[in-house]
Amino acid sequence: MFKRTLLLGAVSVAAMVSFAHAETLTIATVNNGDMVRMQKLTEDFTKKNPDIQLEWVTLEENILRQRVTTDIATKGGQYDVMTIGTYEVPIWAKQGWLLPLDGLGADYDKADLLPSISDAVSVDGKLYASPFYGESAMVMYRKDLAEKAGVTIPEKPTWDQIADAAKKMTDKSTETYGICLRGKAGWGENMALLTATANSFGARWFDEKWTPQFDQPEWKKALTFYVDLMKEAGPAGASSNGFNENLALFQTGKCGIWIDATVAASFVTNPKESKVADKVGYALFPTGGVENHGNWLWAWNLGIPAGTKKAEAAQKFVSWATDKAYTELVASKEGWANVPPGTRTSLYANPEYQKAAPFAKITLEAMTAANTSKPTVKPVPYTGGQFVAIPEFQGLGTAVGQQFSAALAGSVTVDQALQSAQALTTREMTKGGYIK
Repeated sequence: MFKRTLLLGAVSVAAMVSFAHAETLTIATVNNGDMVRMQKLTEDFTKKNPDIQLEWVTLEENILRQRVTTDIATKGGQYDVMTIGTYEVPIWAKQGWLLPLDGLGADYDKADLLPSISDAVSVDGKLYASPFYGESAMVMYRKDLAEKAGVTIPEKPTWDQIADAAKKMTDKSTETYGICLRGKAGWGENMALLTATANSFGARWFDEKWTPQFDQPEWKKALTFYVDLMKEAGPAGASSNGFNENLALFQTGKCGIWIDATVAASFVTNPKESKVADKVGYALFPTGGVENHGNWLWAWNLGIPAGTKKAEAAQKFVSWATDKAYTELVASKEGWANVPPGTRTSLYANPEYQKAAPFAKITLEAMTAANTSKPTVKPVPYTGGQFVAIPEFQGLGTAVGQQFSAALAGSVTVDQALQSAQALTTREMTKGGYIK
């Protein structure tokens, strides 16, 4: 008995010592559904790594971007792992702000990453962030409402076909809106949608000499179409709606058509969360008269700031959250349809996933069709799909997004919004030395 008590005491003391010396990783992440799910599953990580504790900072998308950008640029050292996008990774890596991920372990299998996503988060062949989920954009629509309205949405629709269907699906007396699109200002909120939409109308942000193009007819056509359609067939207060707000509207049966990130598909088809889970159809991002389906390509990734003092522990966490074993963990708890999509080739070859995820085929087709090195039909000096891959875009995109959100709200006209966008973008690009 004495020996057993002594042994238990020794174990207890060892556990206390281990806890006392545990490293705490502070992880900044976005409040999207896949990240919320990850937090609920992290007991699996802490059991395997009892010497590492996790502290979460979960933020709305625009606020997250502001906080992590400020912290990494000032070397604040507030976070050990950051959730960042494909826009930031190459820019920050070249600035020396991110650590290369060369300690992810033998099981990580970098070769399994989808080439388009792997390329987007690598610089000179080195991985600087690990993709948690990847996405393009697509049309999600209510098959029952389409049938009731007598409309058909083809797999490769035009914007005119979408507008016709949305107007016929709208019944404002029952708060059923034909279409839900992002209106909340932000370079990664409404400007992600509107840049992709403009691309699909043949517009571009800049010509080959970096001259802004908001005074050109393609932008006027795209923005006028968007504002008019949302006024006629969209929900009230749309200028305040981003990804999460539109997701909630669609899940509660208030939207006929939602055009947004492909990652949303698992949430709108989850019967635990969506009233319309068995009624959803899919199509590629629309075109507006040119052969360009928006060229949206994005991934939310986990990166490690160069200022962290806990790089080894941080890489262990990043590896856990983004390797194939995590996918299997989510599948065991939530079902294959709910695993993080868009990062690994093996997932799209998995028959269990193909069976569980009716959106898998169109998601992969949309992602592989995106060409971020040639995002527009006219020549441009930049890369990117729904964004322009230059450091200034974060500020520019948000400023222009505010103008376009105001046009949607009706506080300025489309012409006024475009004139303001042209003026402020010209000013900033001249100040930045792009325009000589």
